[in-house]
Amino acid sequence: MKSEKSYTSTLLRTGKTVFSFKEISLLWQDRNKDAAKSRISYYVKKGELYHIRRGFYGTDENYERLELAGKIYTPAYISLETVLARAGIIFQYYESIFVVSYLTREIRSDGQTYSFKKIKDSVLTNSLGIIEEKNYFIATPERAFLDTVYLHKNYHFDNLSPLDWKKVFETLPIYGGNKRMEKSVQEFFSDNKSRQ
Repeated sequence: MKSEKSYTSTLLRTGKTVFSFKEISLLWQDRNKDAAKSRISYYVKKGELYHIRRGFYGTDENYERLELAGKIYTPAYISLETVLARAGIIFQYYESIFVVSYLTREIRSDGQTYSFKKIKDSVLTNSLGIIEEKNYFIATPERAFLDTVYLHKNYHFDNLSPLDWKKVFETLPIYGGNKRMEKSVQEFFSDNKSRQ
């Protein structure tokens, strides 16, 4: 029998800030779903676990939002405007966190909007240009740029100079020989070159 303290310390030792119900059950070795639910409920009431949304819990209310974004619908990775804005490729600030996944959906949870965009499975499951951060996966600026060109026909990028074009062209084939996309990427490349 675990002591009360060891249940929450088991979660803290993982270094994660967000857990699904299933992850907690596995870490606590709880085979009984009802027992796991009541134990989780007990720790939420005690303030040792934070209930984020149905089926998801944080170690406290300062959990990593990007970590949650990558867990709501899996497989998924942070991309699009979230990465483009960080890299200085677009200048517009978005409060939403943009995620590429197997479906398109927008959800609001705990005051944060998560915008999921569907991409075909062969692209979603290809790890080229995806980095594993501490507890989530995030696209490189080059992959985020390509995801955006793939999903949007006429997208305006403010500044393409941060892109490593060698990486862009190395990653482009994972989109399955999409002619419209290849033409757009070539145009962006030429336009960027002429501005230098």
